[in-house]
Amino acid sequence: MTAPALTPGLRDLLALAADPGFPQVQQQIERLQGCTQPVQLTGYSATLNADTGEALHVFTTLDHPTGRLLIACGNRRASRCAACSRTYAADTFHLIKAGLTGGKGTPDAVEDHPRVFVTLTAPSFGAVHNYDKNSRGTRLTCTCGRRHTPDDPALGTPVNPRTYDYAGAVLWNAHASALWARFTTYLRRQIAAELKLKNVAALNKVLRISFAKVAEYQKRGLIHYHAIIRLDGPEGGTESPPANATTDVLTDAIAPAVKAVTVALEDDATVGRHVFRFGEQIRIRPMSTDSDKLTGHKVAAYVAKYVTKGAEDTGTVDRTVTCPHCKGRGFRTTPTGRADCVACDSTGEGFPVRHLVVQQHIRQIIRTAWDLGGSPALAHLNLRKWAHMLGFRGHFSTKSRHYSTTLGALRDTRRQWRTKAAHERILAALPDHEREHTTLVTESAWQYLGLGYAPGEELLAAIIRESLRLAEGRTHEASSGADIAPC
Repeated sequence: MTAPALTPGLRDLLALAADPGFPQVQQQIERLQGCTQPVQLTGYSATLNADTGEALHVFTTLDHPTGRLLIACGNRRASRCAACSRTYAADTFHLIKAGLTGGKGTPDAVEDHPRVFVTLTAPSFGAVHNYDKNSRGTRLTCTCGRRHTPDDPALGTPVNPRTYDYAGAVLWNAHASALWARFTTYLRRQIAAELKLKNVAALNKVLRISFAKVAEYQKRGLIHYHAIIRLDGPEGGTESPPANATTDVLTDAIAPAVKAVTVALEDDATVGRHVFRFGEQIRIRPMSTDSDKLTGHKVAAYVAKYVTKGAEDTGTVDRTVTCPHCKGRGFRTTPTGRADCVACDSTGEGFPVRHLVVQQHIRQIIRTAWDLGGSPALAHLNLRKWAHMLGFRGHFSTKSRHYSTTLGALRDTRRQWRTKAAHERILAALPDHEREHTTLVTESAWQYLGLGYAPGEELLAAIIRESLRLAEGRTHEASSGADIAPC
């Protein structure tokens, strides 16, 4: 009986295991926690005595068994890299929590500032199958006449696809960011009116509105926003707002501001005139320090849970459908002029939309975005590039400047901590009389080599990813916000 043939990955892993440097390879991949698409670098890093220039420690990829250094890709999407998305979610949790309870450079007194947790939704573009309950917990009958279960694949899909306004849904997603930006302007005006101030300029002298928000896709494929809105003094979270700027004032100002916001699109050639606004469903929840109510910890955990998700949670793909060679245009520019793109047969599609393995409703949204993206009048929306995102072009998480710290600052802090730990290990190896008088500096030079693992390394990374997935069954700080029901 012949032995089964070894796969390329297993052959490569066996070769790695036989190499004396295998522990270094394993340690490097474990440090990445199973990152799915690490960045490959070549170069060196040296720690020097700042006074003498003597190299006390040198790492060079020439001495590494694989000849390269792997660093994490940093992708926020859980569908693309579970390892890096966990880090991104943890950073977002601390960023949001700092703006609600203090810390990371934000004073603890910010917890006493008026703040609310708001959900803004999209309007209706046609009846969809839904699952809902009344106040007694009884399932309600859908428009279609059935009572759906929570896992019914029909949820979010149109009751009548022929009359559903797919163009309006795509264009609403494309203008959602503009609606949010305009809402923040209208909210300032409304609060100024509530406080009987002359205008926004007068408001800015006594009060600042800080916010942080995250975008989430509903089952029907439309964006809605979860936002923390906080009232501060004119310099931000370091100052308290005026005594008359209360939580009630903030709450009373939000609904009128939402209803006043509109964004218009004039396109007589393709879709006519559209006026976009938020949906009628608005949820405004004051926040509290009472552990039984809506606390900063719960809200931060809830936001962090959604920040690593994207349109793929509705069943769409997590990569662009445009041709990588012509960027969706169907042609390439050459020294002699335009030439049809051979790679996509001039369709601009990197992968035919009709062949996407997605739900029919989602495929129709993508197809609609693609078709609208071909209109010169809508070229500024870049809909073909964002067709896989169902037309949404904005950032999934944003915050105002004075809300709290930044993701960059958190990454810098982590990087400085690692550098300090490495320097302490080097100093610990020096004689006592040198240790106190030695200042260390680091110099490095790196060059990009590529992405991904070798086949054997990929097997090691897969084992690490699986062990982490099993460990995620335990509770962690970003899971405690699941009890905040969305609007």
